[in-house]
Order: sequence, then structure tokens, then C-alpha cells
Amino acid sequence: MTEPHIPADVRAALERLWGGGHAAYVVGGSLRDTLLGRTPADWDIATSARPDALLRLFPGSHYENRFGTVSAGGLEITTFRRDHRYGDHRRPDEVTFSDSVEEDLARRDFTVNAIAWGREGESHREPSFVDPTGGRADLDARLLRAVGDPDMRFDEDALRLLRGARLAAHLEFQIEAETRAAMGRRAGLVSYLSPERIGQELRKMLGAQPPSRGLRILEETGLLEPLFPELAAQRGIPQNKIPGMDLLDHSLATLDAAARLAPGRQRLLLAALLHDVGKPETYADGHFPDHDVVGARIADAFLARLAVPRRECEAVASLVRWHMFGYEQGWSDAAIRRFLRRVGPHRVEELLLLRAADNVGSGKSPDAGHLDELRARVQAERERHAPMSLADLALDGHDLMEALGIPPGPAVGRLLERLLESVISEPDRNRREILLSDARRWASEMGLVETGAS
Repeated sequence: MTEPHIPADVRAALERLWGGGHAAYVVGGSLRDTLLGRTPADWDIATSARPDALLRLFPGSHYENRFGTVSAGGLEITTFRRDHRYGDHRRPDEVTFSDSVEEDLARRDFTVNAIAWGREGESHREPSFVDPTGGRADLDARLLRAVGDPDMRFDEDALRLLRGARLAAHLEFQIEAETRAAMGRRAGLVSYLSPERIGQELRKMLGAQPPSRGLRILEETGLLEPLFPELAAQRGIPQNKIPGMDLLDHSLATLDAAARLAPGRQRLLLAALLHDVGKPETYADGHFPDHDVVGARIADAFLARLAVPRRECEAVASLVRWHMFGYEQGWSDAAIRRFLRRVGPHRVEELLLLRAADNVGSGKSPDAGHLDELRARVQAERERHAPMSLADLALDGHDLMEALGIPPGPAVGRLLERLLESVISEPDRNRREILLSDARRWASEMGLVETGAS
């Protein structure tokens, strides 16, 4: 195998370490991706130099963690180490520094991440590969294999179970048979993982093409149920859509369709994955009454459990809540505006994409249900700048209280909502004098002001 392409700044860091008499190697995912012809997101160097020596060699560097990692100019440089007992199935209770790159590689997760390229510090030999676990052969075979005993590797760090599924999905690798079997045997270890880390891995997993690949690996290895029981519950629920596909198959097909229709939109991917999550709970006689309402609640709780930011939870839950809208060509322009008001003008584009993906996942064309027509009509209303929210009204609550002489309270909100409904029906009525006249009449009917008051 020819010398890997190493960026100039990484090569300069290696040269500085070698010049100081230290062994130094590029390792891990950066080297793996380079050998696969991919562009690494970042670069990692492993070295015999101890952290205090690294701080001296690289002015301005700083400790990254207690495991011997120093951050220097955007690079992570870590002292060779050997790990000891992993009491929490996540991190070693202690680490001991080592002078051996082979010993350092032996503690890594998968063989394709246990390849190094570099040289010993005092050697005048050209840099070369160190590959004690056969990682380069597994790269050629497109095979993901645990280093050494796979049960031991997963016992040490349960996050490797998710990483294995994610890596296999992203790299389009097969998982070696013993490694796959060990993932199933050790599936219960995911209970040691923080929900936040699980959520991070799920979001990374959705970046695979197609995004369903990692989730299917989780199911095949028995990891889906302990990680995401709401998704596992969809297996076996019948769907009258594509022959041979149950609810989980439909959800994953919708997820993949969303990735094709709108690449890189993670919120849409989450909504596509969870859009029918309410169906198992509502299934009755082949129907799913109110599954959109129930699904919004479940989706919100699902994402909150995984420490997804609150705003993102609410946005995905809203998409799930409204994904069952039914457009008819006979809708008036006012009905289009009410639709926009109901689902939120800022979310309607994603909602239409979600429905298009749902259509594809159901074996239909993306624009089934006249989506293209609805999209055009929505755009026309937006270009008209028709009022869609209370902020679009030509007056606000303070104006009402001052003009009508009414105190703050729920009644002001009810009047504003009624005014908004009136201008959604007739946008030309969104003029201050007309709104005040309507509000005065309705306030009188509500007993808020005396009849004839001015």
C-alpha cells in the first residue's frame, strides 16, 4: 500500500515529534478514511511523548482530557497507552502510558481503526504502516471486525456497539460474523450509556446513505429494542401500503425517501423516522385513530429523552402532529391560509417534504395528493404577505386595551384570535380602523364594554 496523503500541518507535527526523539504515528479514523479515499474530518496522532513533553514541543497546546490527549493547533495528540478495567462499561478506570505503538493499537475498537503510519523517533527509516490486527486487509474486504475478543471490546466500552453499527452503515461495510454475534450478546450493555450519547450516535447514524442502514443493523443485532423501543414496537404492525412491508419497513422507507428528497436536513429525517411512531399504541381493527396526535406526544418524549434541544423536539413533534393533513383541490384561498396558520408558515415547507417522503414510503409518487398544486398555492399566499399570525395584525393587544378601555387578561387574547381569523378569511380587512371597529363590537357582545361606547 502506498504512502497515505498526509496534510502538511499533520506532517509537520510528526516531524517535530520525530525530531524530538519520539515515536509518532497518524492513527484511527483519520488514517482509515484516507486509505478509503475519504476526506477525514480531523486528524489524530499517537506518540511515545508524554503529555508534559507535548506541551513543551507545541507552545499554546493544552490538555484535552485525563487520558493523555493534548490539543495542538487543531490536532489531537495522544500518548501511547494501555487501558485497565472499565468499571462503568464506558471509560477505563485508569490508563498507563506506554512506549509501544503496538500496545496502543491493541486496545482500540475495530481493526480498521487500529492501523498506524509513522516511525520511531530515533530511527532513520522511512515512515511505514504498523498493522498488528490486519486492519488493512479488512479495509480491502470492506469488513468491520473487533480487535481481539469482541465480547471483551464491547464490555470495555458499550458505546462501541452503536459505533459499530454507525461505522458499518457509513462505510458500507459488512460486520464480521463473530463481531456481529457479540453485538447481540452484549446488547444489554447499552443501559450503561447516557441518553445524550445515544442521541448523538443516532443523529450521526442518520448521515449514512441510506440513513436506514444503521437502524437495520441495530435491529438485526438485537440493539434496536433496548435503545429505541418505540421503533422496535413497529415491527410486525401491518400496513396496507407496499406488499411485504410492515410499519417499521414503511418508516425506514420514508426516512430514506426524505434523505433523497432533501439531503442533509436532519430535522426532517427525525420527523420521517418518527412520523408513525403513534401507530402501535393506537392500532385497532386495522386502523390507527389519532395516531398523529399520539405520535406527536411520543416523538416529543423520545427526542427529549435523548437530550435533543427543546426547540428541535417541538419542531419534530409539530411535523408528526400535522403530517396527516388532507388537501382537496376545492380548498379556497382562505382555507390555504388557515392551513398555513394551523401548521405554522415556517414549518409548512418541511411538512410538505415529509408528506412527499411518506408518499414514496407508501409506494406512491412524491406529489400524490396534489402536493405540487398545494405547494404552489402556499407559495402564492406567502408572496401576497397575507396575515398568518397575531404579529401580522395591524394592531396588538396594547392597542385594544387602550382603545377599548379593557384590562389585560384572556379576553384580549380571544379578541386578537378572532380578529386574526377574520383577516385570514378576508386579508383586506387587516386595517387598524376596521379591526378596532370589529373588536369594539365583539367586546360589547362579550360584555367587556358598554354598547355604544366610543
